[in-house]
Amino acid sequence: MSTASNDPAQLLASLLKGGQSTFANPAATNDAVAAGSDATPPVDPVSVFIAFTQQMAQVQQQFVDQMTGFWNGTSGELAAAPTAAMDGDRRLIAEAWRNDPCFDLMRRTYLSYAEYLQGAVESAPMDDKTKAQMRYGMRQLIDAMSPSNFLITNPEAVQVAIESGGQSLMQGMNLFFEDLAKGRVSSTDEKAYEVGKNIATSPGAVIFENELMQLIQYAPATETVRERPLLMIPPCINKYYILDLQPDNSIVRYIVSQGHTVFMLSWRNVGPEQGNLRWDDYLEQGVIRAIDVALEVSGADKVNTLGFCIGGTLLASAAAVMRSEDTVASMTLLTTMLDYTDTGELGALVTEQSITAREAAIGGGGLMQGKELAFTFASLRANDLVWQYVVNSYLKGKAPPAFDLLFWNADSTNLPGPMFCWYVRNTYLENNLRVPGGTIQCGEAVDLSLLNVPTFLYASREDHIVPWRTAYASTQLLSGDTTFVLGASGHIAGVINPASKNRRNHWVAGTAGPNPDRWLETAREVPGSWWPEWSNWLGKYAGAEVSAPQTPGSLKHPRIEAAPGRYVKQKGSETG
Repeated sequence: MSTASNDPAQLLASLLKGGQSTFANPAATNDAVAAGSDATPPVDPVSVFIAFTQQMAQVQQQFVDQMTGFWNGTSGELAAAPTAAMDGDRRLIAEAWRNDPCFDLMRRTYLSYAEYLQGAVESAPMDDKTKAQMRYGMRQLIDAMSPSNFLITNPEAVQVAIESGGQSLMQGMNLFFEDLAKGRVSSTDEKAYEVGKNIATSPGAVIFENELMQLIQYAPATETVRERPLLMIPPCINKYYILDLQPDNSIVRYIVSQGHTVFMLSWRNVGPEQGNLRWDDYLEQGVIRAIDVALEVSGADKVNTLGFCIGGTLLASAAAVMRSEDTVASMTLLTTMLDYTDTGELGALVTEQSITAREAAIGGGGLMQGKELAFTFASLRANDLVWQYVVNSYLKGKAPPAFDLLFWNADSTNLPGPMFCWYVRNTYLENNLRVPGGTIQCGEAVDLSLLNVPTFLYASREDHIVPWRTAYASTQLLSGDTTFVLGASGHIAGVINPASKNRRNHWVAGTAGPNPDRWLETAREVPGSWWPEWSNWLGKYAGAEVSAPQTPGSLKHPRIEAAPGRYVKQKGSETG
């Protein structure tokens, strides 16, 4: 592994991938902060490294002194005991960690050391972005070195091995080699699902396709439908069926049952032959083409639209390019960023050097592999999305259970290099999208502030990918009427919250204005799913009731094949 960098955050972040990360470059220094950021300008990286080294030396010495007393049973025990927050680490809460004094001492030692390391990062003199990088890297190190991750230091795994007569170790070895062949850690029983069989099963037909996408029209569930259809734009970094999982948690089925005609854009899992596609191609061949087809097939004057995550960014960009008041009746943006001032921890991993390196490698053509993107997102919640499955599968021999959300999460997709590089530079790195005329898309100087379209904005309160306050910022960027709703839970679970299950809460009707915290303070908490709130809002822009279509498509766009179509079934291995 190269050690050319003087940046300990980058070095630590590189541990998970042998010196490489999707966004962070181990050879990068810290002289770049995203344009438009209010963070303190970065200091000299060598000075930061020296100061941090001195800080760590003091921390290490203090820790050694206290742990010497702790291990000797002296007064050091009180000083070294972990705080309540650290002691609540759910990896180490089983009674087996406390019943045996040896394992209890190991647990307390690890938690105390982890707390010291985190404290050292927080107190180190460095700029905001460097500290965020350091925080990320240190957490990867702390999570990886947990005694729960190793057989000999995990009393639960040892106990299971003894009780099973060693069978758990054999099963764990088999699971390890299965994952080794896949090149990733399994988080669900992937054999339990098949796209088109027991997931993504809403009836419909593909009525249009090009090299980038297929367009699905779903069959009506009511005798009459609303005049204006709804076009859904899913994220292109995942498969569309997050919006059509199983019948009881499918947004598609829910909104079709409410009397809407639904079209779904299904992005292709691109291969080398599509490696030259650009951001503009995703707008022209993707979103804009889908709008045109949906209007032609439905015969409506306008179409309602929905974009999820980066699908929302694409949708808003396309609408701005089209100057779409004449064709788009409304927009729904789910966990979407348009203003990238605060992108959370993920944004801290984006540097000028890392993006420049990506542009040199794939900016002129090539693929951003979906497995790399999936790894980066998983690393943001490594204990939940990586280490718990390492422990349960490999150490305890327990295969992960079937879970449709995690099956979808593992079904990663590739992106064309030019498209990926344009997106990351103009959003995470330079935040150009929010600037009037800051980007040229499809030959147009894009100004999102001119978008005068009624917009429903949804955010999830615990979202670690799209911070909810960042999603709220779109209320101040768009000029049309905006309705903001905040749901509980995270990036995916908050969105996929079926109305029928009456789970979680959401917040509505806060005081409008630039302050998201003021909005939340004044908002009304409502039990259950946010879906009915959205359905009621959508109904205002859906037009009159008309007879439901008897067949999908039109003479110009006839049925090609049954939903879910070929594109969504392509795996990464099939596309290079």
